[in-house]
Amino acid sequence: MSYAAIHPNWEQPRSNMVDGYSLEMTAKELDGLREAAPLIRPNTQIAVTFLPGEEIEQRVEAAVLVRELGFEPIVHLSARRLQSEEQLDNYLRDITTKAGVKRVFIIAGDPPQAEGPYENSLQIIESGLLEKHGIEIVGVGGHPEGHPNNTKEELWDWMERKLAAVRAHGMVPLVVTQFAFDDDAIIEWIAEMRERGIDVPVRLGVPGPAGIKRLLGFAKRCGVGASASVMKKYGVSITNLIGSAGPDKLVNSLENGLTEKHGRVRLHFYPFGALKASAEWINAHDAKH
Repeated sequence: MSYAAIHPNWEQPRSNMVDGYSLEMTAKELDGLREAAPLIRPNTQIAVTFLPGEEIEQRVEAAVLVRELGFEPIVHLSARRLQSEEQLDNYLRDITTKAGVKRVFIIAGDPPQAEGPYENSLQIIESGLLEKHGIEIVGVGGHPEGHPNNTKEELWDWMERKLAAVRAHGMVPLVVTQFAFDDDAIIEWIAEMRERGIDVPVRLGVPGPAGIKRLLGFAKRCGVGASASVMKKYGVSITNLIGSAGPDKLVNSLENGLTEKHGRVRLHFYPFGALKASAEWINAHDAKH
């Protein structure tokens, strides 16, 4: 399977930085997706997260709506939140038969102790259940600003093992990063990734426009670096939490800093509950180019 399966224009040069973007939503944002849908490009890939406080049925319903509205669902699997192999098997059956899901994104998840048999995402990849249900593309996590529970070398090692396992099971790998605010850290991370010989496509996580308090709250919750100097580069003063901020400076910097040597790169937007605002920002950015 070629990388074109990940996105139809993946092999083509970007017309601008938002070309071929993807979005993220929670299972509870069905009304938000309906409201934003007219502003989102047809066939856009929309990821449905796996958060606590949501039922499996809600996630399936969200994936079905993504498909019904003319978009391509990507379903998250949080390894430590899965309570049994049977639950995973049934979930994969439901999302593939009801929503035509071909893409998943797998993370270990936040719980310090696994709620079931899966401690990490590699175990899900190696379970054989993904290919059993016809999953074709598997995204794994990338962390440009590091991770509080792993060293830098451990993160690269885990990534390489997961990518190798995805290929060994006959699927196409993809890396999707946690959102970040630091353009330099992102570009240096991709450069190192390519220097290590990891040539898979990457979706770079960027924040959608949001209130400054909300941005900093999500950054803290997700272990993302949000120092005063980094946020100043992003266009935010952490001494003034009034108002909102968009990713204009970050996206423009990435557009200027990423070259052919950085390989296949597209953006993945984290709207933080504001799908319409993110879609509006993307369209406005696209119109300028």
